[in-house]
Amino acid sequence: MADVAFNEVDKVYDNGVQAVFDLTLDIHDGEFLVLVGPSGCGKTTALRMVAGLEDISDGTLSIGGRVVNDVSPKERDIAMVFQNYALYPHLSVAENIAFGLRLRKAPKSTINERVAWAAKLLDLTPYLDRKPKELSGGQRQRVAMGRAIVRQPQVFLMDEPLSNLDAKLRVQMRADIAKLQRELQTTTVYVTHDQVEAMTMGDRVAVMNKGVLQQVDAPQRLYDRPDNLFVAGFIGTPPMNLLEGGVTVNGGVTVDIGGNTLPIPDQALANYPRLRDWNGRNVIVGLRAGDLHPAQEHGGMPQITAAVELVESLGGESMAYFKVDARELKAESTAAEDELASEDEASVVGSRPNLVASFPPHVQLHLGDRVPIAVDAKNLHFFDEASGAPLR
Repeated sequence: MADVAFNEVDKVYDNGVQAVFDLTLDIHDGEFLVLVGPSGCGKTTALRMVAGLEDISDGTLSIGGRVVNDVSPKERDIAMVFQNYALYPHLSVAENIAFGLRLRKAPKSTINERVAWAAKLLDLTPYLDRKPKELSGGQRQRVAMGRAIVRQPQVFLMDEPLSNLDAKLRVQMRADIAKLQRELQTTTVYVTHDQVEAMTMGDRVAVMNKGVLQQVDAPQRLYDRPDNLFVAGFIGTPPMNLLEGGVTVNGGVTVDIGGNTLPIPDQALANYPRLRDWNGRNVIVGLRAGDLHPAQEHGGMPQITAAVELVESLGGESMAYFKVDARELKAESTAAEDELASEDEASVVGSRPNLVASFPPHVQLHLGDRVPIAVDAKNLHFFDEASGAPLR
């Protein structure tokens, strides 16, 4: 096992496109770290630099304290699991698992012992004589995992390994991979665009956007204390509602969202003390879907009124989409960037639902009705409209 350290790493391709900017990130020995972000954010490029499949343009990358900028992939003692499994169709499961060991000319007894160990660990023992085409998607992915773990490398690298599986298998494999990593205690870097995977699997999560590292922290802390507007809107399912609101400080603090005045309690002000400095100015207010409730069941909370646009029944809960008369800000842009959007695009966005709430399934909502929504205001988040920074 080993730690992995990026130190001011840049990646610029030959065509001049820069995919990673000044990445500094320490991945601890034995840690399961997830790199997450939207498509094109630089997370896979960062992973490929660890693997040695991409050259580093600037900065240093070390594995186990050794700088590996100029070390070939096969000398880095890493194992990579790919999105498409990369199994040899003409080889059996046992032969696929053993392939890397055979290349290294490991003794036959060692190969047999490690293949048997990996197959038992991954519940593949009954399938060792089968070819990949005779396996399900989940079984193929476990074979790819087996091929990686038998080598007992210093670091596992996983590039969206579950994206080709159906929803049920993804849930199962998430648990399997997390359990396997805990048992092996091998340093693991896992890339995904799916923030549910990130939140459920990682010891820590590193959020990237446009080639820049945004925040690194434990999953729950990312959710509770996002460092900027992008992280706030990216982490969480459904994403955080981000609406423009006007601040008034007159003894107490209130925020007006589309004509709805919300008094801000002391607990929210303790989390965002700089909100008091924004008197007479607009901020971006973050509201989680789970902090919005049917007003008739939470009469003691402040309320906003919004029009029902869509209701999705999920069995144990309903996702209710509303339209409130306030400008929505996308997590991917700051207010300055948002104003650069065309008027046509702005008008389309303005006609869409801009507030989503998680309601109990028994609550009856009718499309087009304007209904009161209770807001658990102590859990509100506040961001500078121009920079996207939290008002802490």
